[in-house]
Amino acid sequence: MIDSLFNLARPLIHRLDAETAHRMTVAALAAAPRLSAPPDDSVLATQAFGLSFANPVGLAAGFDKHAEAIDGALGLGFGFVEVGGVTPLPQPGNPRPRVFRLLEDEAVINRYGLNSEGMEVVGQRLAARRGRGGIVGVNLGANKDSADRAADYATLTRRLAPVADFLTINVSSPNTPGLRDLQAEAALDDLVARALEARDEVSARSGRRTPMLIKIAPDLTLPELDGMVAVARRRAIDGMIVANTTIARPPSLRSSVRGETGGLSGRPLFKPSTQVLAQTFLRVERQFPLVGVGGVDSAASAFAKIRAGADLVQFYSAMVFHGPGLAQTIKTGLVAETRRAGAARLADLVGRDAEVIARGEGL
Repeated sequence: MIDSLFNLARPLIHRLDAETAHRMTVAALAAAPRLSAPPDDSVLATQAFGLSFANPVGLAAGFDKHAEAIDGALGLGFGFVEVGGVTPLPQPGNPRPRVFRLLEDEAVINRYGLNSEGMEVVGQRLAARRGRGGIVGVNLGANKDSADRAADYATLTRRLAPVADFLTINVSSPNTPGLRDLQAEAALDDLVARALEARDEVSARSGRRTPMLIKIAPDLTLPELDGMVAVARRRAIDGMIVANTTIARPPSLRSSVRGETGGLSGRPLFKPSTQVLAQTFLRVERQFPLVGVGGVDSAASAFAKIRAGADLVQFYSAMVFHGPGLAQTIKTGLVAETRRAGAARLADLVGRDAEVIARGEGL
């Protein structure tokens, strides 16, 4: 039913500018009665960073930036939702227009610039829905004009760790000048140490330890990736999300807006982000779980992320082109892929083809 309604509405939705359509979609999900997704097949059950997921398919950060439509999104069948990015203080982000559909490429370019209503508003919304169920993470970002961006992540952690199921240190958005500089090993080590110290302060008071993840860019060189993984392992981070949007512009892009500044997401990001995922998996050596993001738009692409080393997968841009029923479609396909492979659980297939995919093959 949801897919049929989307197919009818898609021509009208795509006549709107991309940001207006996005805001309308979030508002509709927030206002609608919560759907009850069918129970998930047990083969999809996944354990990661101390949490139990009924299925491994998540809604990526960037869709519900201000934590307005969490229950609506969970009702679409997602196993978890990540809201944000959230900044300590409210900030408007970059001027509009700042989101562009690449229809011919099934891709999106955005340069939002971490527009956020701020941690207090998001924290209050998360606190108000505690007890409703569902795994909800928060993506953390620094304010554009902050004098100490590492301190921003510690501040966010103190405020949001009590109301989140996991937190993600986002140092990979390309739309805040200088933010990706925090991916350098020394800078990242300092930032992570301060964020984990703040997390542990909260844990000591509450008796509840909130998992901390790092989200990385797909544009890293292998030495840069080595440095980030070294920090994550040394600091005993709980997981990594691979990967954010890319500043690269593949020559295959056909859309007339392909030259717009910002991060590219969607189908063209699938192969490079999945290769980086596999390279990360081999370096992590199963010390902690990985979340695969970038170009997931079908059961086949989600299964490829699993084979490359992802315990969980996320998507967002694909809903622009395939509608809100995509999570259910992907889950059905993953169950079929698991049975086709002769495995008892999808989790048994994590990293099966990582070495091949890390070389850029098998996709």
